[in-house]
Amino acid sequence: MEFKHFGEEEDDEILEQPVSPTGQYFNSSALSVSVIAVLESEIAIDDSPTFSLLQHVFLPINPRFSSIMVEDKKGVKQWKRVSVNLKNHINTPIFPSNLSPKSYDKHLDQYISKISLNPFPQTQPLWEIHIIKYPTSNAAGNLIFKLHHALGDGFSLMGALLSCLQRVDNPSLPLTFPSLRFPSKETKVESGLSLKKKMNKLFGPKNKSLMRSMVNTMYDFGWGLLKSSVVEDDQSPIRSGEDGVEFKPIGLSTITFSLDHVKQIKAKLGVTINDVITGIMFYGIRKYMESEGGEKSRKENSTALVLLNTRIISGYKSVEEMVKPKVAESAWGNQFAFLHVSMPELDDDSLSNPLKFVDKAQHIIKRKRSSLAVNLTGKLLDSLRRLRGSEATAKYIHNTLRNSSMTISNVIGPVEQMALANHPVKGLYFMVVGVPQSLTITMMSYKGQLRIAVGTERDFINPQKFKSCIENAFEMIFNYSCM
Repeated sequence: MEFKHFGEEEDDEILEQPVSPTGQYFNSSALSVSVIAVLESEIAIDDSPTFSLLQHVFLPINPRFSSIMVEDKKGVKQWKRVSVNLKNHINTPIFPSNLSPKSYDKHLDQYISKISLNPFPQTQPLWEIHIIKYPTSNAAGNLIFKLHHALGDGFSLMGALLSCLQRVDNPSLPLTFPSLRFPSKETKVESGLSLKKKMNKLFGPKNKSLMRSMVNTMYDFGWGLLKSSVVEDDQSPIRSGEDGVEFKPIGLSTITFSLDHVKQIKAKLGVTINDVITGIMFYGIRKYMESEGGEKSRKENSTALVLLNTRIISGYKSVEEMVKPKVAESAWGNQFAFLHVSMPELDDDSLSNPLKFVDKAQHIIKRKRSSLAVNLTGKLLDSLRRLRGSEATAKYIHNTLRNSSMTISNVIGPVEQMALANHPVKGLYFMVVGVPQSLTITMMSYKGQLRIAVGTERDFINPQKFKSCIENAFEMIFNYSCM
């Protein structure tokens, strides 16, 4: 479909493309999930280019940024193009004057918690930006994008944001991205293959692990069904288990690791970066659980929902490429799946040698990759939607999230420093909000560093102690790997 720019005088029209099933799930009575991306500026923010940037760069990226979700006569949800009043989407909060950066850290955290709970008006496009002009400990100013998950997943939304930025060293050159393998929706994984192709690959005559793969598939698929219906994780220091967690205030903190150090651990152990990061996170989480809940928390049943990208393409696309119909069809939207990963127990061997936790993570991930459960779950959701409708499917996904302890996802960021409207970006992180869980973890690489953002249920999880446990886990695993 040819893209036409819509200003405030344009007439409304119905787009031909219906809302995707996942888009309907995430904007339903059961779920309302959004993505918050925070850009940290090295210099004080000059917001004078805001309207021009949004009008001429952001809105043209995809028609959904100028559309609302409506139902047609048959009850099918469609994207309806509307006039965009940019003033309704731009927010510049006023904080007290002349405070210290640490004080503004608290104001920023409280503000993000506030906007994470505010629902989007359904009468205007589902995005907004917030310009924070006060200096925090990490930046001279912060620019916050809040985008509804119905618009797309982290891959497409972050790709849209990144396409608005330029390289600091040479704006004429494109941003480049490292080749990293994380357990998340921003990694190209085998689940991107069609079920038929993957079955053919799995059942090939040269595949000696056929029976193991079949058993893993049946076990993982059955376990996923139980976890989405009747089996809940234990209540623990990272899972309150209360109803309506998604409507409670959140705390947001970030941790930064050197990718070079991660790669050193990878090389020493002969595993993947994916294995290293997963092992570090799980080890740190178990240490936090033990510190808060005692020795019994070492073995409490805790499951992470890891998000897997199901795209066949790899890498972000430019603005010009993303608006092309063939590219937009494969690059845009919500194209991911959940993978249940049980967190390893913390035993005496792991306490004496934390590298064994990385080995455990590697074993779990390797086994999961030989399973077709992700594909079968996708077929199940599609069948459920056809038989019972989008609202019932959204409730099923809500239960899947609620019955687990956490969600882990990531996106891959550029190697070079980037700038937005001549504002050098010092740091970048994101958070998924509106999910019925007490703990959400996201990761993003940028300029040789890995930024981990931790979203926690406020007044339930201690964010500073949690952060300390993750940092300690990283330090222990790095030091042991250097011995």
